[in-house]
Amino acid sequence: MHIPDGYLDPWVLAIFFILTAIMWFLAFRKANKVIEDKHIPLFAVLTAAVFAAQMINWPIGPGGTTAHLVGGALVAIFLGAYGGLISMTVILLIQALLFGDGGITALGANIWNMGVVECFVGYYLYKTISKALGDTSRGKIVGAFFGGWIGITLAAFFCGLQIGISTIFPYDIAVSVPVMTIYHGLLGTIEGLITAFVVGYTLKVRPDLLELPKIDPL
Repeated sequence: MHIPDGYLDPWVLAIFFILTAIMWFLAFRKANKVIEDKHIPLFAVLTAAVFAAQMINWPIGPGGTTAHLVGGALVAIFLGAYGGLISMTVILLIQALLFGDGGITALGANIWNMGVVECFVGYYLYKTISKALGDTSRGKIVGAFFGGWIGITLAAFFCGLQIGISTIFPYDIAVSVPVMTIYHGLLGTIEGLITAFVVGYTLKVRPDLLELPKIDPL
């Protein structure tokens, strides 16, 4: 899902860089008000784990497209939607600069997909489903599953849309969107299960980690 340099038209790059920059501004402003010492080790552990998981890629279709776990929903469940965005920004920036995984010019688009779409969709699905099921442990686990699953699927949809509407990319959205969405939708069930497992395990051993103040808009 990491879009390399040379895959997106300049106007697509510009739009998503501007949108992402706005979200960065809001995220860091909220983080300055909310973040506590307890957030730091949790942020570091989650960011490192997600970084490692994202480095494994599977080819899935035309034009060099690949699928991989993302983990944005998982980080957001613990830190909030903006917290997930900050974590994903760190991950994607290091991957682009040091490993060539994702382009520098496409950083805004990549962070939008994996840091904004997945984190916000995953986090608010988790909260909505948890609340609907009585805010119980079971509800949180079910919410985590759907947050992880739907979050990565919609992030992949946006990725397919971005490359599909770009004339530089050799395939249009009729190909790019279904390929990215379907494969990541299937992979998303695994991401959902991993997210649910981590949340369920945390509820048993360190439930306080899920009660930390969240870095999110609300």
